[in-house]
Amino acid sequence: MLGGLALCRNIKQIRAVAVAGSLVLIGMSVYLLLEYLALPALTHEHPMHFYDSWVWFESLNIHLAVGVDGVSIAMILLTSIIVFAGSFASWSINQPKAFFLWLILLSTGVYGFFISVDLFTMFMFYEVALIPMYLLIGVWGSGNKNYSAMKLTLMLMGGSAFLMLGLIGIYYNGPVVDGAHTWDITQIVNNGGVEKGWQYFLFPITFVGFGVLGAMFPFHTWSPDGHASAPTAVSMLHAGVLMKLGGYGCFRVAMYLMPEAAQELSWIFLILTGISVVYGAFSACVQTDLKYINAYSSVSHCGLVLFAVLMLNQTAMTGAVMQMLSHGLMTALFFALIGMIYGRTHTRDIREMGGMMKIMPYLAVCYVIAGFASLGLPGLSGFVAEMTIFVGSFQQGMSEFMAGAGSLKLVFTIVACCSIVITAVYILRVVGKLLLGPVQDKHHLELTDATWWERLSTVTLIISVAAIGCFPNFFADLIRETFSGEIFKAVL
Repeated sequence: MLGGLALCRNIKQIRAVAVAGSLVLIGMSVYLLLEYLALPALTHEHPMHFYDSWVWFESLNIHLAVGVDGVSIAMILLTSIIVFAGSFASWSINQPKAFFLWLILLSTGVYGFFISVDLFTMFMFYEVALIPMYLLIGVWGSGNKNYSAMKLTLMLMGGSAFLMLGLIGIYYNGPVVDGAHTWDITQIVNNGGVEKGWQYFLFPITFVGFGVLGAMFPFHTWSPDGHASAPTAVSMLHAGVLMKLGGYGCFRVAMYLMPEAAQELSWIFLILTGISVVYGAFSACVQTDLKYINAYSSVSHCGLVLFAVLMLNQTAMTGAVMQMLSHGLMTALFFALIGMIYGRTHTRDIREMGGMMKIMPYLAVCYVIAGFASLGLPGLSGFVAEMTIFVGSFQQGMSEFMAGAGSLKLVFTIVACCSIVITAVYILRVVGKLLLGPVQDKHHLELTDATWWERLSTVTLIISVAAIGCFPNFFADLIRETFSGEIFKAVL
């Protein structure tokens, strides 16, 4: 009995430490945002704020170089919010000490990636973020978790191999600064960039390396299986933040460092990402497992991020980052709600559920809000993000069409717009089957609604989704500075 009390006390302490740590992260992220907003526009040649650098491997000129801009800070805020919400969503997880340790390691990799300016250090944090996924899914997952964890690890490590080749190529074919090659992104650009001939070889390798994590077609198949088997908080962080490393890396490394190749070869990846947008939406329509529905929805929405980045247009790229924020929050909310529903019903099959609005009204209303955000209801984050993308993409497509440069971007913009209709189909289908209609299992009538920690987790995410939808200019201005400054002039 005493042992049970000690164990219970220990679990409470672990939860308290996890929540306190996530609160500290939110506080530090908000402080960084306020400090950033208080700064005047950059007047010196360095494009990153709060830049600093320390040598940690002198023979290869590798530095711990850090700095942030508007996009970095937006991604840091997103990560902090999802880690906080995920801490409460994992309140009843088994072996919480080990679970939260691995989750913290994953978060550390994500934060390090977003603030890194040195390519090698960025890649190191990228790998630190990926490695814990195998254990988090393999140990705490459900269903065919061993297969899913292995598939995810092998495919992402394959993408990492491509990425490492691309980064080494950039290092050796970039400029020589002070007698040595450099990994520093800004130094590479400020001193002539990557050799033009090598750009056409290195750009596809680097874009594919990051695109695998961004679930770009046809390298997306790890994502649905990984999401379906992952525990709730891992699904939230995986879809909400980890997949954003792909989109962030594509424009921060591939497109920024190799602008000529990006201009010439973007059409290839525009086709692949356009397929991702429509294919993911259609695939979600035919799924019956709640997690697979949301996973294929993530493939579609993340494809839209890469699609917008490839438009090489300031408005579309601003929309891409807003889509990262929007998708990160609403898909985290989806996975949190799915985990809460599964924890009560022990099924994720929508054919076995119904009438949940009557049984657990709070969770049902939250699910409807998440669904409306996903299909782009005005007033929520999905609307402003997708509209910004489509306006920028249509603007770029029409500009090139009128200039006689072809109609590929215009055609794929129209195709991508059709995904809105498909999204409405699968969202309303799930809402109808899951929340409305008769109760399929009489035992479901005995289920309880959300607990206080589940309510806190979901409210945090809903407020964030509504904040972006109601105050889009604040976030757009924060992001737009990055794409309007010197840092992206060569690309745009």
